[in-house]
Amino acid sequence: MGDEATGPAGHGLLTDKAVVVTAAAGTGIGSAIAERCLAEGALVVVSDSHPRRLGEARDRLAESYPDRVWSVPCDVTDEAAVRDLIAGAVGHCGRLDVMVNNAGLGGNRPVTEMTDDEWQRVLDVTLTGTFRCTRAALRQMIAQGGGGAVVNNASVLGWRAQPGQAHYAAAKAGVMAFTRCTALDVAAYGIRVNAVAPSLAAHPFLAKVISEQELAELAQREAFGRAAQPWEVATVVAFLASDYASYLTGEVISVSNQHP
Repeated sequence: MGDEATGPAGHGLLTDKAVVVTAAAGTGIGSAIAERCLAEGALVVVSDSHPRRLGEARDRLAESYPDRVWSVPCDVTDEAAVRDLIAGAVGHCGRLDVMVNNAGLGGNRPVTEMTDDEWQRVLDVTLTGTFRCTRAALRQMIAQGGGGAVVNNASVLGWRAQPGQAHYAAAKAGVMAFTRCTALDVAAYGIRVNAVAPSLAAHPFLAKVISEQELAELAQREAFGRAAQPWEVATVVAFLASDYASYLTGEVISVSNQHP
């Protein structure tokens, strides 16, 4: 089975593929995705809007993969920074094969108390940021002659209602629709676009926006009676990024789910 914290051993699913992962600092899903891609043999560029935390994440990953991981800071709300991210990745790796859009911003606020700025910020990072990064990545993949994969991080809240989550749920539903439509836009180039939709993943950020009691109640409603570990989401991302998913595009894969 492999290590409990990181999952099963790699099997070369992404050998020599050049992968970019946004929001990869810290210990959440993005970091787990970067580590999984490295374990599967990829060259990985990690990105985040927090340079210090990003450097720490890169140094930690480089302890095990010293010659296959680089970092490029990027705020996904800044179009010029997104272009620089893709250019930097190509500079390090020589090409771009996989774009993983993990950057997102949540919160917990009822609509009646939500400000325009709170709404706009969540949409700008979570939905429009995914658009900006995908657009830049697709332009690079097409310029290379086509082929490649984009994997977006959505959420089951794009399907399911939860109080206080209107902005985040709307953004993630948008990511799902964006994924499906973009897949058709680039299918002729042999590029695949898919998404994962985690239900409840163990992540330090959750404790800041949801009470411990509510988290425990949500975990009990999961099919397996617990939250997913970040690596359990990351392995699905690696599959979608790999040639094992060569005929899969425009899909949103739920990673566990709550009972109806």
